[in-house]
Amino acid sequence: MTSKVICISPIDGSVYAERPVLSADEAREAVARAKTAQLAWQERSLEDRISLVLAGVAKIGEMNDEIVPELAHQMGRPVRYGGEFGGFTERASYMAEIAAEALAPIEVADDAAFKRMIKRVPHGVVLVVAPWNYPYMTAINTVAPALIAGNSVVLKHASQTLLVGERMAKAFHEAGVPEDVFQNVFLDHATTSALIAEKSFGFVNFTGSVGGGQAMEKAAAGTFTGVGLELGGKDPGYVMEDADLDAAVDTLIDGAMFNAGQCCCGIERIYVVESLYDAFVEKAVKIVEGYKLGNPLDPETTLGPMAHARFAAEVRAQTQEAIADGAKALIDPAKFPEDDGGAYLMPQILVDVDHSMRVMRDESFGPVVGIMKVKDDAEAIQLMNDSNFGLTASLWTRDVARAEAIGDQIETGTVFLNRADYLDPALCWTGCKDTGRGGGLSIIGYHNLTRPKSYHLKKAQ
Repeated sequence: MTSKVICISPIDGSVYAERPVLSADEAREAVARAKTAQLAWQERSLEDRISLVLAGVAKIGEMNDEIVPELAHQMGRPVRYGGEFGGFTERASYMAEIAAEALAPIEVADDAAFKRMIKRVPHGVVLVVAPWNYPYMTAINTVAPALIAGNSVVLKHASQTLLVGERMAKAFHEAGVPEDVFQNVFLDHATTSALIAEKSFGFVNFTGSVGGGQAMEKAAAGTFTGVGLELGGKDPGYVMEDADLDAAVDTLIDGAMFNAGQCCCGIERIYVVESLYDAFVEKAVKIVEGYKLGNPLDPETTLGPMAHARFAAEVRAQTQEAIADGAKALIDPAKFPEDDGGAYLMPQILVDVDHSMRVMRDESFGPVVGIMKVKDDAEAIQLMNDSNFGLTASLWTRDVARAEAIGDQIETGTVFLNRADYLDPALCWTGCKDTGRGGGLSIIGYHNLTRPKSYHLKKAQ
């Protein structure tokens, strides 16, 4: 019997979409077509590749009215937020803008005797394994620069958002990108690992869980295939005594709760200096009590269900364990009767928390945040670094030099000052520790999606 990829809608638990997975032989045939097509694709001019990629991006924009409710059905984000096309096009457009400079040969010398240079050449076939939480934006982070750099791309999307890959492939093909240059595939884990182990790809980019990243590395072991990984996170916010309190509360709580807390760089723990702690907590509670939990297709809904009931179960477990260990929950469940014990999960703020509790250590990836009081920068730095993860950290102060000095001491991929939960395509998107390795977007993203090739050309005399 053919195995299937199935999307269970968090709205009502029904099967929203399903697709058969490729057999191992069918998957190998897809890779073979991608390898053949890539050779002609890299011979096209850079300008041609950029034009086709941007045309594909524009086609996605034309589909946005269909995409927005489709995302609500697949992963629960409320339709009021309008999808992801803003960030999608911002990232692709920036990578197109810097492509000529990022991919330009490094000229070492061109004199009477020698021409010496280093070129950036494509890896060949790039496998992109994309997550469900921001399914368009996370995919385009790699898809756009990989194609622009001359690679072909095989996209495997998460089962929770299995229609996203189809949408992207349709858009790019309609724009003129050859079908074998950009393929959307449905694969099971075993076939994916087998393809990687067989050296099917020149580069693999994976965004997802720590366990998933470990599986990718194990599959690639001994193949010398480059692997880029963005895995778990437990991103902190730190509010100092001179912070703009209202801005800090608004931004950090939004960063903790938006998308039902299912953001790669969402805020999962907050440290507030003693003098502002009480006021911060009071304002935070007021914001969260104003949310409306409900069906994401309702334009009045501000907080939809989590993408799957099992994700909500993990957040409930962390919250209940923390309360049993002495934490205090500040949001009254009576204010969120729509919490059904399944995918619909009320937001929660916890105080009297500490790092012995899983909710302050393990990735929650849901609408819960713990807030701790700290004495000074030293204590805040120690707590921010007391984590297995390192994706982003959000600092709140009016003193830029102080923030930079603190940032230098934080084990993280990105340091934010007076903002949070944003991906700047001009900066390298990267992490450390169990968050993974590698870097996407920016000029460094191009460096990871290509390899250097040196030319030492002696001229005949």
